This record gives sequence, structure tokens and C-alpha cells, in this order.
Amino acid sequence: MRIVIEGRELPGAEFVSEGVPLHDVHVAVQVGKEPVGLVRGDSTAARWELDVRTVAGDDGGIDLRGPAVHGKKGDRFLYLTWGDLGADGSFAMFRRAKLMVNDIDPELLGAAARDDGVLVASLPLTDERGCPRCARVKPPVIGWRAG
Repeated sequence: MRIVIEGRELPGAEFVSEGVPLHDVHVAVQVGKEPVGLVRGDSTAARWELDVRTVAGDDGGIDLRGPAVHGKKGDRFLYLTWGDLGADGSFAMFRRAKLMVNDIDPELLGAAARDDGVLVASLPLTDERGCPRCARVKPPVIGWRAG
């Protein structure tokens, strides 16, 4: 199955984190411990495509697996990671957003898993205070649909 994450309303490339000014803010999907698919914070939009494996759970639900899937069984999520890009290309993470698998409608997830289909997550990447979105992102802020 494929998951597409569409981000809009990015917060900009400058941000102050714990009193430290950051000048080259990027967002990426976290795969394992690494940021993948860096998008600069002042871009007009961001898009990532991830392949995940689906496994039937003991409870009849669908469990997701793969390098971009984090968390324990029953509490899986995808990370969007925010960091400042150094002159040497290093990525200094300063916050993350969790996209929870349990927040996906079970019927939508089941249909996508059966058909080896596509699920699309759409969300604004700027929070209500104008900062890079972080913490657990819950509906209706994030919307899930078939792709």
C-alpha cells in the first residue's frame, strides 16, 4: 500500500526554537532515524510518497509496517520531522509531528489494504500560532482519503 502525505501552508524557513534563531528550516518524513524528502519551510507545498506493508491484526484490523512506520502494534504513526539544515548539509531536528494510524477510518484503511491502494493524508504544516506543526496531529486538522 502507498501513503501520500500532502502538506500545505508551510510556516517559512526561519523560526526561533528555544531562543535559538533558525534560518534554513526544512520538513521531511522520518524513515528510521533519518529525514527523507527534505522540503524547505518556505515552499508552497510538500508531498511525500511512502510504501508500507499491511498486516492483518489479531483483532481483524490492519497494522502497518515498514521503515517509515514508528510505534508499537496498536499505536503506529508516521513522523514529520522539522529541522534546521546546516551549511554542511546536517539536519538538526527541533520538533516532530505524529500522524497516527489509529486516526484513519478503519473502513478506509481496510479498503486501501485490500486493494493495495493509496491513502492520502492532507494537512496544514503551520499550526494555529504560526509555528511548524508538531505533536499529535488529529482530525479534523489532518484529513485522510483514498487516493
